[in-house]
Amino acid sequence: MNKKQSYAIFGLGKYGRAVAKELVENGMEVLAVDIDEDIVNSVVSEIPYCKCADITDEDVIKQLGIANFDVVVIAMATNLEASVMATMLCKEAGVKTIIVKCASEMNCKILSKVGADKVVFPENESGVRLAKNLLSSGFIDIIELSKDVSMVELDVKPEWEGKNLLELNLRKKYSVNVVAIVEEKNVCVNIDPEKSLNKSMKLIVIANTTKLNKLK
Repeated sequence: MNKKQSYAIFGLGKYGRAVAKELVENGMEVLAVDIDEDIVNSVVSEIPYCKCADITDEDVIKQLGIANFDVVVIAMATNLEASVMATMLCKEAGVKTIIVKCASEMNCKILSKVGADKVVFPENESGVRLAKNLLSSGFIDIIELSKDVSMVELDVKPEWEGKNLLELNLRKKYSVNVVAIVEEKNVCVNIDPEKSLNKSMKLIVIANTTKLNKLK
């Protein structure tokens, strides 16, 4: 008999709760996690293994042993930032399959970019933000997270090669925060600030939209 698949469900709204409950009823090993203690308490009778935790925290991901689960379902569609961070942390932990519920087509693109193996987009919603490819400005991709904040993927500039993030101090010089480094299709969120950058890498940064001209 094949080994039972193990599942972790992040976010226990209507969608996440339904997924977790169905898996439990079919005898699967399920860990359900939500940051709201009242929600966790309300579902513990249906989903025995529940935790109240912040899954955007790298230490929490390690403590929960997420790397040992076969599939992680991230069902926090209304919280894009949390979904992005949880996806990257699960990818970094080596989770085999990451499925993410999205609130819009644009969110699907973002989450696919940072490591989701499959995105679930049950319905279109208004206010979908458009992504703008600005190759001519040196950006690979730029995606609005909000009116004022954007996530940008960019190549390592020639003048950055051979230097590390501590030396470059990009936060001070360009008002950006490096949240991940992509190297050979691997997304690393556990960044070593003393590791030298090379031209094969791409940086994923979050920045105030008005400050992006500094990077051009």
